[in-house]
Amino acid sequence: MKAARFSRFGGPEVLELVDLPEPRPAAGQVRIAVRAAGVNASDWKKRRGLMDQELPQTLGYEAAGVVDEVGEGVEDVAVGDRVYGFCLDGAAQAESAVLSFYAPIPAALDFAAAAALPAAVETAMRALDQLGVAGGSTVLVNGASGSVGSAAVQFAVARGARVIGTAGAANHEHLRALGAEPVAYGEGLVERVRALAPGGVDLALDVAGSGVLPELIGLAGGAEHVLTVADFAGAREHGVRFSRGDDGRALHALSEIGELVTAGRFAVPAVTSFPLADIAQAHRVAEAGGVRGKLVLLVG
Repeated sequence: MKAARFSRFGGPEVLELVDLPEPRPAAGQVRIAVRAAGVNASDWKKRRGLMDQELPQTLGYEAAGVVDEVGEGVEDVAVGDRVYGFCLDGAAQAESAVLSFYAPIPAALDFAAAAALPAAVETAMRALDQLGVAGGSTVLVNGASGSVGSAAVQFAVARGARVIGTAGAANHEHLRALGAEPVAYGEGLVERVRALAPGGVDLALDVAGSGVLPELIGLAGGAEHVLTVADFAGAREHGVRFSRGDDGRALHALSEIGELVTAGRFAVPAVTSFPLADIAQAHRVAEAGGVRGKLVLLVG
């Protein structure tokens, strides 16, 4: 099978498509013929040598496709089913991939839209679970217009929370459409939030990692009411919880989102797609930033 890989660190030019043996699913896993795979910031950071140091490396942690083999004990899906989920081996950007965690693709979604969801919805749901967001609470989401932030806004609204979201002015209408009250980030943030919520907020989630944890702590009444998924150093400095996948994944998000999509209560992010063969260009676009929505590689 063809798979994306790099054998040295560097720019997008180090990426190549190589022939690798097809993976086999272990107990509890499924193998899919990949139709689409998500692109995340971790991909280009790995390629540049900013994360894992071993070589060579394959890429991709989220994918959507059609089941073509099931591991021992798998009874909830069958060969031929459309599923999406996580490839913990980091090898989803390929013609075949093994998913360790998966769920049926909602009927309303195509493969590209489904591949855009796993990382964002799991991260957002995990953060809200760990914060204890519930109906009646007021939540501030810092960085609300990106894929994770938009998912967090919609999940919080679905739980009955009031959501205030920070974003650039160009994204304020987008946030209103998702059910949030937008505020501009930058200097004066605290005053703008207090204009909407004079007593501050109950909880705050930092998705942007923009160095505003002290302001969020002040608005939420203490570090214990704040969580970040983007600012590891700031979390250590200010005593804020940093959420990562190894402290418990919210895998229920993969199955629960189907109900929200079907009910029209969750807007899937806009997708910009590239053929797998154009992975280098996808990396250039991802690394440059500024794309709203999600980058996805199409396979087959």
